[in-house]
Amino acid sequence: MIRKPAVAGLFYDSNPDKLKRDIEHCFENKLGPGKIPKLGKYEKNRIYGAVVPHAGYAYSGSVAAHAYYEIVQNGFPEIFIILCPNHTGLGTGISVFTEGVWETPLGKVNIDEEFAKKMVINSESIDSDTSAHTNEHSCEVHLPFLQYFSDDFKIIPIVMWMQDMESAYEVADAICKTSKELNKSISIIASTDLTHYEDKDSAQKKDVLILDAIENMDEFALVDAVENNNISMCGYGPTTATIKASRDLGSKKGKILKYATSGDVSGDLSSVVGYCSAIFE
Repeated sequence: MIRKPAVAGLFYDSNPDKLKRDIEHCFENKLGPGKIPKLGKYEKNRIYGAVVPHAGYAYSGSVAAHAYYEIVQNGFPEIFIILCPNHTGLGTGISVFTEGVWETPLGKVNIDEEFAKKMVINSESIDSDTSAHTNEHSCEVHLPFLQYFSDDFKIIPIVMWMQDMESAYEVADAICKTSKELNKSISIIASTDLTHYEDKDSAQKKDVLILDAIENMDEFALVDAVENNNISMCGYGPTTATIKASRDLGSKKGKILKYATSGDVSGDLSSVVGYCSAIFE
């Protein structure tokens, strides 16, 4: 099973050399961290999870680079578990891609099939399903950022259509249980954008509620903020699951690395999308 790239040429460049230059620009420009990190030697996990945006690189890539700067310096674990929302409506409630490889212009990344299949066994709600992943961009866009620095890692892509607290907790519990049973090093990436298509002032007022919840690792405050303030955060379920799993694995605190909006790139402040990078360390 080879999952071909669905959004190469749309969300990021399909030419490998141009894609590498774009990734470098994401790190080096004024909205990015300012420089390209060097891959550290992984010894003990310092970063259990991260929150990273998934829009086109031109809009959110520089914000995403802040999280990847920290992840790269920490060194890569054996597996990156990428939790993302379902934008297409395809597939089951919680869909994990359990076997094969994912391809991008920078090469192929293997699924950790043992871990993925064990997760399905360890959960009543997670299904082995590829259809949810066929055209979904929000897992795919993270891979080139990782591949730029190394090809020595595997992935577990998970699409969450069900984003309620119970489902998020079940995903978190399956991740933690499987990690302990197989004794494999992991890091979790919650793929999400924040408020969608409101003016910048309105988006920022809503997004600060999300940022506070992430920083405090308070998934209940996160879900309350989304539900009570009509916040159009697309990946609150993946973020909830990542907070829960990171805490259970040993994380003590959340850290907001960068917040910006699409308006900071385009100049159009009348209708923006909010982006943040954060880590749980």
